[in-house]
Amino acid sequence: MDYFINPSRVHRRELAPGVTLRTMWGDKIMMSMVEIAPNAVVPMHSHPHEQAGVVLQGEFEFTIGGEVKTLRQGDAYIIPAGVEHGVVGSDGWSMALDIFSPPREDYKS
Repeated sequence: MDYFINPSRVHRRELAPGVTLRTMWGDKIMMSMVEIAPNAVVPMHSHPHEQAGVVLQGEFEFTIGGEVKTLRQGDAYIIPAGVEHGVVGSDGWSMALDIFSPPREDYKS
């Protein structure tokens, strides 16, 4: 097991057009560095995993459970399992760190 991970060396996968992930995980937790291109959209969706995160750079509009808010660098969020959510990127690049529990099997490829 690797204890130290360089995210720039982790495989990048596309979640939606203009939205890429670099995902790292252990047995019970998963982290995903999310890069959001200007005006990119993550469609509304839900999943059985708890999700939390923090905005590392830029800003984006986040809808969680019908509530819409513009999040900026340093803002954090928690999404309970099964709650619908989606993102719309701003005019600039953004980056967030998402944390999932349990790890998402669909993100391990």
